[in-house]
Amino acid sequence: MEYAELMGTDIRISRIGMGCWGIAGGRTWGERDDRRSIDTLRAAYDRGISFFDTAYSYGNGYSEELVGKALGPLGDRVVIATKVGTELSSPSEVERHCEESLRRLRRDWIDLYQLHWHLPGMPPLPEIIEAMWRLVESGKVRAIGVCNLGKGQLALLPPEIPVVTNQLPYSLLWRAIEYEVMPASLERGMGILAYSPLMQGLLTGKFSSPEEVPEGRARSRHFSSSRPQAIHGEEGAEELTFETIHRLSDLARDLDIPLAHLAIAWVLQREGVASVLVGARTPDQVDANVGALAVRLSEEVLAELDTITTPLKERLGPNPDMWQTSGRIW
Repeated sequence: MEYAELMGTDIRISRIGMGCWGIAGGRTWGERDDRRSIDTLRAAYDRGISFFDTAYSYGNGYSEELVGKALGPLGDRVVIATKVGTELSSPSEVERHCEESLRRLRRDWIDLYQLHWHLPGMPPLPEIIEAMWRLVESGKVRAIGVCNLGKGQLALLPPEIPVVTNQLPYSLLWRAIEYEVMPASLERGMGILAYSPLMQGLLTGKFSSPEEVPEGRARSRHFSSSRPQAIHGEEGAEELTFETIHRLSDLARDLDIPLAHLAIAWVLQREGVASVLVGARTPDQVDANVGALAVRLSEEVLAELDTITTPLKERLGPNPDMWQTSGRIW
């Protein structure tokens, strides 16, 4: 395993982290199996993964509970990140949300406390960040980060408060953050935590056509707004998306590596990416994810990947929100 230190902290995270949304089940991920989820979390730790990212919204706290059951006894041997939800009506509620997460996680502190989204109608962004920083000062939180904030939103962050990470969707099929958000984050010294590096399974080779993708995973802007769970109102880019996937699969085959390894290795080699958050629901999937660390892509291969994926990047444009046309990330 490789490790990285978050800006201005002594927090050392594994460069492949485990995203813990999938273990909560639900309509995106299907049936959950608690025993298997706990086994998967422990398998991830055994394989060198020390960084686990969860949130209240992952099953209304259920993911946090599973993480607490599996990893709570490990104390400071693991780095746990969770998030302030979007249900805030006042900055004063931040502390209560933190206390509830601590209870579910079975911990006395949160290593990285992140703002999940900043949506219209929530309290002002600076006030939320100031409330989160008070938790650092009280010892309940070690560091704070944000998720899904665009260039304009980043400019609103209080300059005196260190916000060490911006968690963003990033993959060979989703490069929108390269236009503005990633440069703005790196300019502030923030590490990028890249989520959905496998684009919810599209970059594993599991699906060979748009029709095979289940409803819960066919709601991004890659897909038509006619999909049942889509909320973006766009025509999508289904044909180009799968043309891109097929070309990536061909390249992976030529390189004699799994498509998933190619996808994860590409994100790992991008400037400013501190950790790649990959979901897993079984120990075998953990093994498959960690295997990407053995892959080092040459400059020639990186250039070919850019050629293959740029048309889709340009088609989807600079809006960094994978699911919605406007209003959430700006």
